[in-house]
Amino acid sequence: MKYPKTWKAVAVSGSLLVVASVLAGCGGDDSGSSGNPGQPTSTGTGEVQEPDHPVTITFESWVNESDGMKKLYAAFHKEYPNITVKFINASADGEGDKLTTQIAGGTAPDTAFVDASNTSDFASRGALVNLDSYIDRSKVIKLDDYVPAFRTFVTYNNSTWGLPFDGESTGLFYRKDRFQEAGIDHPPTTWDEFEADAQKLTDTANDKYGFEIFAPEAAYYWYPWLYQAGGDLLSDDGKTIVFDDAAGKSAAEFYTNLAKYSPPDYYNSNSYDGRVAFENGNVAMYVAGSWLAGTIHAEKPGIDDLWTTAPLPDGVAGCKTTIAGDSLVMFAQGKEQDASWLWLQFLSRPENLAQWTWKDPNSTELPPLTSQLESPELAKTKPVLKGFAELMKCGVASTVSQPKFPRVETILNTELGKAIYGDESASDAIDNAAQQGQEILDH
Repeated sequence: MKYPKTWKAVAVSGSLLVVASVLAGCGGDDSGSSGNPGQPTSTGTGEVQEPDHPVTITFESWVNESDGMKKLYAAFHKEYPNITVKFINASADGEGDKLTTQIAGGTAPDTAFVDASNTSDFASRGALVNLDSYIDRSKVIKLDDYVPAFRTFVTYNNSTWGLPFDGESTGLFYRKDRFQEAGIDHPPTTWDEFEADAQKLTDTANDKYGFEIFAPEAAYYWYPWLYQAGGDLLSDDGKTIVFDDAAGKSAAEFYTNLAKYSPPDYYNSNSYDGRVAFENGNVAMYVAGSWLAGTIHAEKPGIDDLWTTAPLPDGVAGCKTTIAGDSLVMFAQGKEQDASWLWLQFLSRPENLAQWTWKDPNSTELPPLTSQLESPELAKTKPVLKGFAELMKCGVASTVSQPKFPRVETILNTELGKAIYGDESASDAIDNAAQQGQEILDH
């Protein structure tokens, strides 16, 4: 997920606008849970029942200590007293590696809260339980109600391996005070306006910049420009790199050129640490997800009236942006899989998804259900999320269900980072990333 995994107070100013997603293609080889290709673990019929004796399951995440998770577990254990959940803590940035080690050592947890983009990777290794049969037996889970892009993240080989739990997408945050100083009366709506505004807002002699760019996260924040240019990452079957076409190179040239209007001291930073320059007014425009709204309000409530948000500017392909999220998964090594399913299903009840996201006073995350995103109650309860929900149609899932893609993204980060620092051209960066990435996909 491309935002901090911490709970922050929600911002109350501005008309926030971030957009989410449409379904991307899927690819990959055949693989199922427990090393049994394509076979779900659940073989019963009817709704899963609580075990008739006490059992304990494990749940690994970085949100175990949040008030929201504690309240959900208290309600779960009251309803299912025979199921005890033992919580295992993991860091947000380190959980993927930790789970990989646990899987290899035969000590994987029963369930986990994971970065949704990692779901297909774990599924391809036979590490997860195929949830299709459980979902078929459930009266709670309605796959058609999930936002298509969130479903993309948990789909592998045409099966569902996780349940989307929360998410967000990416938009433009901008400082109204800096825009007024520069004589700019509206946020940019095209690429040309964006660059022109970035230039007007940059005064290097006084440490003022129009934009902020981060080499370590270059790939993810390049994706919206790629989609706006009409490009894509992979072919529909997930087997071929396509980001090195004319659209991809045009997007890379535009994106890396924005380094001219960004503070060099932050090139090697990340989107979370870089927020400080925006909060201080040194940076006027900032591309981020809805997490930034809550973070700014928590850290700098005194500037609530100085910033707001807008859609990312349109490219030749119109309005596009990226989506990120978290999902709930069940590991094939677990012994109490029916009990594990009841835990995941409970967390996924619509009322609990709402409580975890837009009804939590400390959350600026989006629920994964279309019915809630379109509900007038969401906008009434938390107006700050109204724009995020309304423009979901403008987004694109940033990766297909290709388990090897995270390795490709690492290379993209490296190569685009070189272009940001001026060590190679944007075109060469894309060509180099495509060549190395294709070798990964082919082997």
